[in-house]
Amino acid sequence: MRKVFITFAITSLAIIGILTYINWKFSFLLLIFIPLIIMGFYDMFQSKKTIRRNFPLLGRMRYLLEALGPGVRQYFIESDTDGKPFTRLQRSLVYQRSKKETDSMPFGTQLDVYENGYEWINHSIKAISFSNVNENPRVRIGSSQCEKPYDASLFNISAMSFGSLSKNAILALNNGAKQGGFFHNTGEGGLSPYHLQGGDVVWNIGTGYFSCRTDDGKFNYDEFTKRATLDNVKMIEIKFSQGAKPGHGGILPKEKVTDEIADIRLVSKGHDIISPPTHSAFSNPLELMEFVKILRKGSGGKPIGMKICIGNKSEFLSICKAMVATKTYLDFITVDGGEGGTGAAPQEYSDHVGMPLRDAVAFVYDALNGFAIKDQVKIIASGKVITGFDIIRNLSLGADLCNSARGMMFALGCIQALECHANTCPTGVATQDPRLTKGLVPEEKSIRVARFQHETVKSAMDLMASAGIDHPDKVDRSVVSTRINLGKTQTFEETYPEIKTGSLLDGSTVSNDLFKAWKRASVESF
Repeated sequence: MRKVFITFAITSLAIIGILTYINWKFSFLLLIFIPLIIMGFYDMFQSKKTIRRNFPLLGRMRYLLEALGPGVRQYFIESDTDGKPFTRLQRSLVYQRSKKETDSMPFGTQLDVYENGYEWINHSIKAISFSNVNENPRVRIGSSQCEKPYDASLFNISAMSFGSLSKNAILALNNGAKQGGFFHNTGEGGLSPYHLQGGDVVWNIGTGYFSCRTDDGKFNYDEFTKRATLDNVKMIEIKFSQGAKPGHGGILPKEKVTDEIADIRLVSKGHDIISPPTHSAFSNPLELMEFVKILRKGSGGKPIGMKICIGNKSEFLSICKAMVATKTYLDFITVDGGEGGTGAAPQEYSDHVGMPLRDAVAFVYDALNGFAIKDQVKIIASGKVITGFDIIRNLSLGADLCNSARGMMFALGCIQALECHANTCPTGVATQDPRLTKGLVPEEKSIRVARFQHETVKSAMDLMASAGIDHPDKVDRSVVSTRINLGKTQTFEETYPEIKTGSLLDGSTVSNDLFKAWKRASVESF
């Protein structure tokens, strides 16, 4: 093809020369062909892309078609029920609710109700009138050791950092949380001024200890106390791992460390900022419990929790054993499913690392119940939660409330940042999306976030009423059913049979499927 291109270039110039000799007006063709020929010769001699080197000029079409592919599939090939990680139906529902538009479906479901995996709610003949149900119930988070418990909404904004999201996006989310009365998780990028616009805040503290670190990256108690006691900060969350890249850590390239980010995160400019895969403030479950005490004291008695994507079951059981042994309790545990997303996750991590949310929520509930400490600890489910049914499904498995990141981003209208592929999304992709940085008025976008949250909670409560349930605490595993195959269905009660309260306190009563993990679990080591 290189010879073909050279022949094309020489032939084109020769023909243009002849035409120009006949009539000088044909010389305008040089304005078209000369740039193309220059591009072709550049392709021949560049060394980064083999296709362009072997197929000068023509090879560029491959990259153009590749770029157009997702849009072509989305708008011309995929049906309303296709698309990953969210279908067009799901995205449209968010847009409609955020804009207060009609979200009804006049001709019935487009889902295949006989497909394996189809799920539904078991409604009741004794349904409750929606007028008799609290449209916006609160969930009290705070163990017996918590001096300042927090009454959380059923549906909240999951962790998204300033630095990976723009200033305007954070402002819109926080103002939406303020208007709607729900909380906004900071993400591990630190507590920025944009998180403190009046909305309730959960301060996520990761392994980099951003906004509460020493110069060498260790935990700084004084800096922590200064921020943790702010009125807007309602809870503290220790981040162990996130669903998109559990056990991976992270890096913020030095080119992206602006003066503002450096000031917020308490880091210095001029070098890459590393978030290690593990914490340095503790190294085993007993030390974790001591760290919880430190954070509880430094925050003035606010709820202290952890965020984790479940991996080895024995490691989580070791944390439960440590809570029982020390009688020190986490106030909440945010369970992030392995299907979670971020712009900075290697594809293998997104696809094959971490327990999916449903299995994880059921396991965490059973573990806490098995150690007889579920009454102390609330469970927050996080991962692809955007509808009222998603909320009910997680409550049915054992969660007390839910968080959403991508759903809230859809409500803002930030589509591109969510639909790009994991292997092509750059770190901080949302900052690079012009829809997040240009023409976005936080006050207008915050209304959409508040509407979406309100309508989704309202939908969840409506579904509960149809099942004869008047409060989220009463949702159990009998509420949701799943199709196993054409002739068999199961409730979550059958798929995830609960273990007896207190059965994990003694080895003689541990079920067979958990015994090996329980035996490996130790308070002295993860």
